[in-house]
Amino acid sequence: MFRAPPHVFLFVFLMRPAYMLKSMVMDKKDKKGKVFLVGAGPGDIGLMTIRGLKCLRKADVVVYDYHLNAQVLNYIKKDAEFIYAGKRGGHHTMSQEDINALLVDRAKSGKTVCRLKGGDPFVFGRGGEEACALVDEGLEFEVVPGVSSSVAAPAYAGIPLTHRKISSSFAVIPGYEDITKEGSAIAWEKLATGVGTLVFLMAVKNVDVLTGKLMANGKPPETPVAVIRWGTRPEQRTIVSTLGEIAGVMKENQIKPPAVMVIGEVVKLREKLRWYEQKPLFGQRILLTREHSSGFEMLEDMGAEVMEFPTFEIVPPETWQPLDEALGKANSYDWIVFTSAKGVKFFFERLRELGMDIRCLGGAKICAVGPKTAEAVKGFCLKVDMVPEEFRAEGLIRSFAGLKDAPEESGKKLEGMRFLLPRAQEAREVFPEKVREMGGHIDVPPVYRAVRPEASGKRLKRFMKEGRITVATFTSGATFTNFMEMLGNEAKDLLEGIAIAAIGPVTAKKVKEAGLSVDIMPETATMEALEQSIIEWAMTSAGQKKK
Repeated sequence: MFRAPPHVFLFVFLMRPAYMLKSMVMDKKDKKGKVFLVGAGPGDIGLMTIRGLKCLRKADVVVYDYHLNAQVLNYIKKDAEFIYAGKRGGHHTMSQEDINALLVDRAKSGKTVCRLKGGDPFVFGRGGEEACALVDEGLEFEVVPGVSSSVAAPAYAGIPLTHRKISSSFAVIPGYEDITKEGSAIAWEKLATGVGTLVFLMAVKNVDVLTGKLMANGKPPETPVAVIRWGTRPEQRTIVSTLGEIAGVMKENQIKPPAVMVIGEVVKLREKLRWYEQKPLFGQRILLTREHSSGFEMLEDMGAEVMEFPTFEIVPPETWQPLDEALGKANSYDWIVFTSAKGVKFFFERLRELGMDIRCLGGAKICAVGPKTAEAVKGFCLKVDMVPEEFRAEGLIRSFAGLKDAPEESGKKLEGMRFLLPRAQEAREVFPEKVREMGGHIDVPPVYRAVRPEASGKRLKRFMKEGRITVATFTSGATFTNFMEMLGNEAKDLLEGIAIAAIGPVTAKKVKEAGLSVDIMPETATMEALEQSIIEWAMTSAGQKKK
């Protein structure tokens, strides 16, 4: 079989007519974007699909609605355009026509657009209208289904929509104004008697009319009814009554949107199946001011919602020169001291970039401050020789000097010893100063720095103003300082009535210097200990009052 040499193919390509090459360039230049219509679920961040998160992460433009868990927004690219198109209490930030035009415009400009909608985009979410507008303009789109509140809210309230012995069918009906007008497309006489379970969305405003229509068409007034407000969220609230009395009970309890109404005999199962609201930490919302990598899983398992709003980002140091110089003489150190898992990561990444490996460390012993840091070191197949009992500078000093309970003025205990301390660019000088004071030599090259994010300040302030946080956690002085700077003059007022959790005395000192009190602080400065302290606090009367 004849095969032409590679240069022949290149020659043929270059000999293409000019108009063909021009067409290829134009096609690339005029390439249209794509719109993903993504359902974000009813509120619980855990109910958003993996596919939805993938679409969100790669989007150049995100157009989002009001009823979304703010946590979803942490997955957006930092340089993505961020457009709010929500509807709240009848007030529309943008009309549907404007939203359609916006999606078309951004897609035509070649952008990947994520239209992020609460629940499912094709269940009373006007996703069908948006998809039609895109098709009319010849634009590509994809639908990513989401968990609808019509099934999620009842499930979290302990109400199965179907049950083999009670109800074998259910219907989902919109409860907004249009269906209450003359000439409604809904056959109320069939709906009232022909379906086992009825689920009404957006029905709070018209509850009197809806229940009246059902009873007028044969639905018994004693039929059980449940109304679930903010289903799947920590502030979920469920009231149970009958079809004849639910309207009055809702007014008595001041139930406002958003709420899902379930009508049918299955509501009686709630008393036996109300799993979510019975979790020990149900109603607690914990603000985490650092990246939620690990450490708070038990809080979530016990029913609390952990809201991640990092007040800093970890980036490389402004220059690698000090670390590069230290690595050039790495075998001269007696000890290498790591104070965080982040420090370990950046240290070994730089080692690899320089074409070096662990052999350059010679016989240096390794100290890791805390079990998480020790695990990170072991991940590079290195033995950890020391983990101080106290996870801060003072504990390090006592461990190295062998002065666990001895007085500070104990002489040159570290004479001739050489230390390498790769750490954050901004950090306390307590340990380096003490090493030098005790006769040792120490190099302190920065391996990373924490910078304050620019984009999340407004979002954090808006979220704090909603008043739903019960505990604000701070895992370092930097997380607290940046938090206060991001919120500005309103910071202290926004923390009013919120319990403050500090990971250790250094962080607690920063909080107290700002004129605030610390409610929660573990004996050991680790994320696990902080989590346990929050659980203990939340289970007390003090924690219950914060709900």
